[in-house]
Amino acid sequence: MATKTEATAEKKGTYYYANGKRKTSIARVRLYEKGKGEITVNERPLNEYFFGTLIGNVKSPLKLVDMLKRFDVSVKVIGGGVCSQSDAVRHGIAKALTVFDPALRTPLKRAGFISRDSRVKERKKPGLHGARRAPQWAKR
Repeated sequence: MATKTEATAEKKGTYYYANGKRKTSIARVRLYEKGKGEITVNERPLNEYFFGTLIGNVKSPLKLVDMLKRFDVSVKVIGGGVCSQSDAVRHGIAKALTVFDPALRTPLKRAGFISRDSRVKERKKPGLHGARRAPQWAKR
């Protein structure tokens, strides 16, 4: 399987690379110029990997700068759940677009695609049921 990936990478040529993150998900994004607008996530088509509004979420940075059909996007994403993975991919695509053209940073930043959402799950504390949930109080 690894040789197949290397062969497609060689065929595609040069690309713009960026990492995207959200919660525990990490997306490694490559934008290949002169593409047809195909987006693959973990070597599967976008519609096969994500569903519903998550597909629009992933495409939103490309739609915003009107470059949906200009790039082929290849993504390797690990960790987290499906929703946080889609946000990580969106973050990675936005950062890769700024590598391609730094002038695109302003509209992407205004839309909130450049800044990483740093919220992560809070750790469980000793003596509590969760991060903050205390045992039920009993008067008697």
